[in-house]
Amino acid sequence: MEALIAYSGRRFARPRYYANAHHRDEVDIAPVPMAMTDARDLGTTLDREGFALVHHASAVTDFADRAAVLSIHVPEIADLIRAQTGASRVEVTGAGILRFSERSGRAGSLDNSMPARFAHIDVAPTTALAMAGKLAGERGFARVAQYNVWRALSPPPQDVPLALCDARSLAPADCIIADAVFDPPEGSEWSFEGLVIAANPQHRWHWFSGMTADEAIVFKTFDSDPQRATHVPHVAFDLPDCPPDATPRVSIEMRATAFWDS
Repeated sequence: MEALIAYSGRRFARPRYYANAHHRDEVDIAPVPMAMTDARDLGTTLDREGFALVHHASAVTDFADRAAVLSIHVPEIADLIRAQTGASRVEVTGAGILRFSERSGRAGSLDNSMPARFAHIDVAPTTALAMAGKLAGERGFARVAQYNVWRALSPPPQDVPLALCDARSLAPADCIIADAVFDPPEGSEWSFEGLVIAANPQHRWHWFSGMTADEAIVFKTFDSDPQRATHVPHVAFDLPDCPPDATPRVSIEMRATAFWDS
């Protein structure tokens, strides 16, 4: 299958993008048709390609219930990351990010609820290490890695699924430092360094077909161990030939930081 990947051009010396006010974005969007491989039966791994599909049923019945997500799903995600990585300890941050495809009419109805429409990596390495240091406090660590856990809550097929780029096909020059700005409806803006991705014909893009709510994609956004996949570019894309009556995508993302003791 071929699909359009929204890459970043280099018109802006330092791109800037917002969680909500996308009309303020300064990102040079450059869509490129790329081969897209269904990774469902490929056996991808977190330390090789940087992403994996796992079976993971949750006891949460309403993911819009933040209290339930905090009390039930946060411990579930911590257990999942420990089981998948063997980490000594795991810190899950926040009550998840609900996102909706544009066809739903709900994109933008919540803070940071629109699909991420250009290829990016959530955090730059400097940001990732700074965040990890704050979470670790005075407790040292030999290795730290950050993960995103992505779950489709709408039935398949998803009209706007998640595409993931094999970390081994990414070159350092493809990564452009950018400012990721969080602009909540109530509260002050704050930002950190993220990465947007420039086009490279060597990139190998994947997606997982027919995802259900009892599955999750775990992918890496940083790893301090250079012998393992460091981070995974990802982006929402329009599924070619998606049936017009498909239920619009609803998804939730959870973020976790894993530590290995020194």
